Amino acid sequence: MSRIGKKPIALPKGVKVSIEEGAVQVSGPKGSLSTRVPEGISFKVNGEELVALRESDDKAALHGLARALVQNAVTGVTDGFTRQLDIIGVGYKAEVQKGRIMFNLGYSHQIEFPIPPGIDVKVERQAKPIQQYQTTITISGIDRHQVGQMAADMRSLRRPDPYKGKGVRYTGEQLKLKPGKTGK
Repeated sequence: MSRIGKKPIALPKGVKVSIEEGAVQVSGPKGSLSTRVPEGISFKVNGEELVALRESDDKAALHGLARALVQNAVTGVTDGFTRQLDIIGVGYKAEVQKGRIMFNLGYSHQIEFPIPPGIDVKVERQAKPIQQYQTTITISGIDRHQVGQMAADMRSLRRPDPYKGKGVRYTGEQLKLKPGKTGK
């Protein structure tokens, strides 16, 4: 039994859902998203709620997954999703230019990172108590997977150093710094 799959999805005002063969189309104030639905799982609208149904117990593992993906689509078209990254290190910086972000992360060259359509990126400096803090990158969009993947790709450009903590990290990420060499 899937406890998550049984939960109904509340449909806020302004959200329209159209159920197609193998997909659920969700449109709202921020845009529209289409979510593929695994075979054996179907959706039904009951008033102001959307319910996930499964044909047999063979698809129990996909029941909760399908419901969660459609819930993310509903949340995305109403509120959207955001991820924040902090750039930490002397001389490290990022700036947004015409559909791309230019990073200076201590390499011999600048890194050009393209911004896909449907994603908004802001680079700003905020007051933070982190030593060597430079800037914060805010990634926002309606597709949760795309926002999270873009944040992960940006973080992989320069992962946080385990000794000094320099690099690109998620906001709020706790790092356990290793002690350096102790000489006698």
